[in-house]
Amino acid sequence: MKLLEQLCEIHAPSGNEQNMTKFMLGYINQHKNTWKQPPKVLHGNAFQDCILLVFGTPRSAIFAHMDSVGFTVRYGRQLVKIGGPDIANGYRLVGEDAQGRIECSLVYNEAEEQLQYINEREIDRGTELVFKCDFRETDETVQSCYLDNRLGVWSALQVAETLEHGIIAFSCWEEHGGGSVSFLSRYIYEQYGVTQGLISDITWVTEGVQAGRGVAISLRDSLIPRRAYVQRIIRIAQESGIPFQLEVEGAGGSDAKELQRSHYPWDWCFVGAPEDNVHTPDEIVHKRDIESMVALYKVLMQKL
Repeated sequence: MKLLEQLCEIHAPSGNEQNMTKFMLGYINQHKNTWKQPPKVLHGNAFQDCILLVFGTPRSAIFAHMDSVGFTVRYGRQLVKIGGPDIANGYRLVGEDAQGRIECSLVYNEAEEQLQYINEREIDRGTELVFKCDFRETDETVQSCYLDNRLGVWSALQVAETLEHGIIAFSCWEEHGGGSVSFLSRYIYEQYGVTQGLISDITWVTEGVQAGRGVAISLRDSLIPRRAYVQRIIRIAQESGIPFQLEVEGAGGSDAKELQRSHYPWDWCFVGAPEDNVHTPDEIVHKRDIESMVALYKVLMQKL
């Protein structure tokens, strides 16, 4: 869990993922030669802040977004949301501008319907603020801001250790409209002919998806994947004996939206652990669901 804690502490709201990219490249380059199949690492200007890991002869690709929700400083101590963060008076926010490190508080001005910060000085406009990380671990759970989607990234890195054939795509901007999977999926299709996608992201605890009962395989959210592909994934999960739950929602989305709207014949399925306290500083996930998420991804990347 130390690696997960490090990931949760990194300042990487949508549009400014460069700190995460730098950390990820350092981690990958340090560990890749200990993995079963050292991957080809693709990054740089053609990929903006995204990273592709290509293992062997790939048939399927995992997509895990590296960015988080947060806030942008506007004028007069106002804040603008990045993505859909939860709003509550007193949330501690951190960031950095030209004047130095910042730790301040969030406040919602109901009279003016404005988000604002409370700080001893005015913060430079355009500065991004994110939830202050307070990583907590028990025997059964992990709790922190930004488990969505640092846990999806962490899971993909665990899969990378034994992956022989496949692609792992670490994407950007997912929390604020996406965009990067559009060019990543085109590159993957044109260079490797891969059309099978898995979305390594974190979903919600609901009345039908409970903590501690296994990773969630989503039958649909605001979009509907091709049923034949999802049924293959369910059959593989059933044969594996790994605990899982089926999710059905009418809202929400992920990097999958760009695969579904692609000009190429991509299939996709969202497979992720459920969390409670979504998009707050206190997101919480059961360790059993983390274990089943990693285990199922390893099997799926072998069988698909």
